[in-house]
Amino acid sequence: SRAGTEVVQMYVRDLVSSVTRPVRELKGFVRVALEAGETRRVSIPITPDSLAFTTIDKTRRVEAGDFDILVGTSSRLSDLTSCRLTVA
Repeated sequence: SRAGTEVVQMYVRDLVSSVTRPVRELKGFVRVALEAGETRRVSIPITPDSLAFTTIDKTRRVEAGDFDILVGTSSRLSDLTSCRLTVA
């Protein structure tokens, strides 16, 4: 009902990893100014760095497998929409 800003957040979850990783990692966000009643589509790129992690031997790596991509206005699961990304 009034103008304001919203922060759209993108989290990544690696479903199976060779090391223990956080349940959700913040990998991108966009702050958007909106007028009352306005909607807008935003883009947050998913890059190799978004999926990479530091291995035990201190190298950056993307492992093949499934990743959940979660997007929303907070880290609460009820505020997130998800899709699955498979890396071959």
